[in-house]
Amino acid sequence: MMVLKDILYKVTINAVVGSTSITVNKIEFDSRQIQVNDVFIAISGTITDGHNYIEKAISDGATAIVCEQLPEHLEDGITYIEVVNSNQALAFMAANFYGHPSENLKLVGVTGTNGKTTVSSLLYQLFKKAGYKVGLLSTVKIMVDNTTYKATHTTPDSLTINKYLQLMNDEGVEFCFMEVSSHGIHQSRTEGLRFEGGIFTNLSHDHLDYHDTFAEYRDVKKRFFDQLPKDAFALTNIDDKNGLVMFQNTAAKKYTYALKNYADYRAQILENEFSGLLLKLNDNELWSRLIGSFNAYNVLAIFGAAELLGLDKVEVLRLISELENVAGRFQYFISEGKITAIVDYAHTPDALKNVLETINDIRTKNEELITVVGCGGNRDKTKRPKMAHIASALSTKVILTSDNPRNEEPSAIIEDMEKGVEPQNFKKTLSITDRKQAIKTACQMAGANDIILIAGKGHETYQEIKGERFDFDDYKIVQEYLKQLQK
Repeated sequence: MMVLKDILYKVTINAVVGSTSITVNKIEFDSRQIQVNDVFIAISGTITDGHNYIEKAISDGATAIVCEQLPEHLEDGITYIEVVNSNQALAFMAANFYGHPSENLKLVGVTGTNGKTTVSSLLYQLFKKAGYKVGLLSTVKIMVDNTTYKATHTTPDSLTINKYLQLMNDEGVEFCFMEVSSHGIHQSRTEGLRFEGGIFTNLSHDHLDYHDTFAEYRDVKKRFFDQLPKDAFALTNIDDKNGLVMFQNTAAKKYTYALKNYADYRAQILENEFSGLLLKLNDNELWSRLIGSFNAYNVLAIFGAAELLGLDKVEVLRLISELENVAGRFQYFISEGKITAIVDYAHTPDALKNVLETINDIRTKNEELITVVGCGGNRDKTKRPKMAHIASALSTKVILTSDNPRNEEPSAIIEDMEKGVEPQNFKKTLSITDRKQAIKTACQMAGANDIILIAGKGHETYQEIKGERFDFDDYKIVQEYLKQLQK
């Protein structure tokens, strides 16, 4: 129970009707969760508008309403708060309600198109190995030290973030690593949080179904760095042309990492094999089990962040050599029939290109490289032909298939992809709508020493079709089919 005016600290308010001295039970933005004495925050979402549920919230017991537009009819005995931005209000109110838990640990946000999950998850692993109590807020899972919770969004809503940060406080967690998505920044989910540092990985074509232009997408990412306090650190990849853009208005202390340019944290790839990477990192040789040049960037980000957070450099180098791949990120095995199967989350043109170039750098070119790839439904359509173009140009055989079709027809998504396949690559490209059948076909096509890449879903253990989620795990399915072929 808290007094409403205390929960409203830092919220930009246009108008108040009623008393803010009332005691409230909790805050909610989902009208279905409202109980007696709750505050309901009406948010204009991409699918539904919370303002349409104000009456329902009141009938279910809400005693205070936070909204961007006051209803025409105001109920007696109800407090109405008109705010400039409901998402921003939710962020500040959540932080106030849970006692500002981000201030009681060192919170680091990781943003960029690709690498967010890998960098945040590996930092969690590294700090655990260093003996600390650690938290993780990622696409794959939420960790409160040793306890795992299911994740539903890259960046959870503000209430969920603060709830888990409070749990981390209760468990004595010292460091927390958090994926920060462009959606999360745009919807103010990270406001009201105190960050110790921010990491920028890279920026490429993605989420243009949500952001109107690439420039808007870039500027939303930049906003995260604009909001960092002056005693925080900002660590950016300056091999990416947008890397220095993130620094333009930040008050944080600036640090850089790169493979190609002079930077505070610089690495050179000495060896690149399926068994791992040998790097020269700031004059130190380092062996990592992570694979590919894109992971060399991730290693640099981890090394830089760990040192900036106060860990000993020699200890960090040792711990990095023990880190293992994150689930669904270049996760591979070699079957009894000597077929290498790789499952990777690559669902953007840039990520797919990185993974395929990594495989091509390592393989001898005597093997087939069979890529199974799809694109999600109800998402950015402009990347579909690009994905198919990259897959068909950099593979010896390609199977275009469904990913999470959602409310679109898989065949229509595949038709969009096929437009990107150049005439010289037609013969090596197949289209199979059913993803399971596509994976099975790839396994049947592969022979000894060949490589199968299954891209797009990675760690996901479901397929989303017509509003339903069905069990589907790329890694398990390819394992089963390759095992069957050995019998």
